[in-house]
Amino acid sequence: MRWQTKHDRDAFKEVWLLFDNEHGRFPLYPGESVWIEYAYTVGDDKWGNWFQRAVRLPTEQLEVQLAFPAALDPVVWGTETSMTAEASPLRTPPVRSDDGEPRQFTWITATPALHARYRLEWRFRARPERDTDQGEFR
Repeated sequence: MRWQTKHDRDAFKEVWLLFDNEHGRFPLYPGESVWIEYAYTVGDDKWGNWFQRAVRLPTEQLEVQLAFPAALDPVVWGTETSMTAEASPLRTPPVRSDDGEPRQFTWITATPALHARYRLEWRFRARPERDTDQGEFR
């Protein structure tokens, strides 16, 4: 499936799926459904300790998997924000899998609310936090 970049900024990326390829179009009509799976890797020098996903179309299930080096001893938590409510903890916590390297966290929600925004955050307990002190202004 082809995709098109809509926003490409340092702190925000957005791509749109085009539902076509070199062989033709394959539209998704009302009442039909499809399973869309994608993956990508971002180095920690390019991204903070968070992932955020907005639900803009009716969705039956949303699943997010995060994989980190086990040696960093990661912890993961998340929040949900809607158009009518402030951020609140996820209704179900991410599930940790310790089946070796890498350590995986999986979070699933059924029928996520339209226009909801889900944010997963993490911290590495085996690595000191980066110094974010910018000093004082002069």
